Amino acid sequence: MEQALQRAAQVMAQVNELAAISEETTVITRLFGTPAFLQASNWVLGLMKAAGLDARIDNIGNVRGRWASHHTNAKTLVIASHIDTVRNAGKFDGPLGVLLGLDSITHIIQARIELPFHIELIAFSDEEGVRFHTTYLGSKVVAGTFETSLLHTKDEMGITLQQAIEQMHGNPRQLAADAMAAHDWLGYFEIHIEQGPVLYERDIPVAIVTAIAGQKRAEIIFTGTAGHAGTVPMNMRQDALCCAAEFILETEKLAHSMQVVATVGKLHVTGAASNTIPGEVICSLDLRSANEAMAAAAYEQLQQTCITICHKRKIVPEWKLVQQTTPVQCDEGLNTLVAKAIQQCGYPLVTMISGAGHDAVAISAVSPVTMLFVRCYKGISHHPEEAVELKDIAAAIKVSDNFIQQLIHRG
Repeated sequence: MEQALQRAAQVMAQVNELAAISEETTVITRLFGTPAFLQASNWVLGLMKAAGLDARIDNIGNVRGRWASHHTNAKTLVIASHIDTVRNAGKFDGPLGVLLGLDSITHIIQARIELPFHIELIAFSDEEGVRFHTTYLGSKVVAGTFETSLLHTKDEMGITLQQAIEQMHGNPRQLAADAMAAHDWLGYFEIHIEQGPVLYERDIPVAIVTAIAGQKRAEIIFTGTAGHAGTVPMNMRQDALCCAAEFILETEKLAHSMQVVATVGKLHVTGAASNTIPGEVICSLDLRSANEAMAAAAYEQLQQTCITICHKRKIVPEWKLVQQTTPVQCDEGLNTLVAKAIQQCGYPLVTMISGAGHDAVAISAVSPVTMLFVRCYKGISHHPEEAVELKDIAAAIKVSDNFIQQLIHRG
């Protein structure tokens, strides 16, 4: 355990160093394609090269380091997570998985362990989807499922994804060339903080993910009539914000009554002013469930609820489905190996369903996937108080080493 703690301390130091690279000086914000993101990508690239990996940055901005087996026709185990963040983020969501993966591969190299498969470490460029409101850009490219229509998507400044890629010195026309063919994949392994309180409350360091909830993301535009706050009578108003507010409360109520979680996390009042009746409001909707049928039913009910509220208030709604993913089942074979690794390391075996999305969702289209959750402080995530203890990082290191040994012995 002492050696694992030493390695964990180095990982923690790297997490802190990466956290210092941000668009803002007082909080951690690293959105896809920004100068801070590019600085972080080059920093991770330098770590990979220093470890001895054949490393590069691909056209979507993924940082990729490869350690090749002597078996030239071998398949590839991909270990990955992401290095982009939400605004005002924590240190560990994404980067911990990348840096733990680097630690595992560095240990293999230094121990001169012969591998019957190749290993590729990937720091995905955009998992959070904050800038262009669509997730998994990096992992979709690697999986070969990137939709070229996304290149026309614009950020809040009117910059298209294609322009952002070109500003990063990537080539949008070469994205398909960065994909890994399905027959080349041995499997996909992602380590991630739990982002929930279960492991923290039970004081258990790690858990296996058995499934990842599906998601539907929508953008809703409520169009009413702007007017003077002092001269338009209350019974003659077409207030877009009041309409949106009623819809948001109904969304919360429906989520409580069904097997879903629903969030309106983004609200924009066009031409907002204290003395103006809001004429247009744009809001986001994030709907998630591990039950695909239940998610579909809830989504349809919310659309109908929106129409009903808007009709009552004489507001015109526009509903756009921005993104959807189906629930993902993690691979039983890989999970069996992870379970054996956890038990051999002396930890209780806990299985969980992830309510959060992960790059494993996109990769599951071409490869068997498995995920290891790591305990985090009170389950806090997407927040500066996000924290992981050294002993839990050490546990993840021990389990990861053992899992790779299980894969080697499996042949």
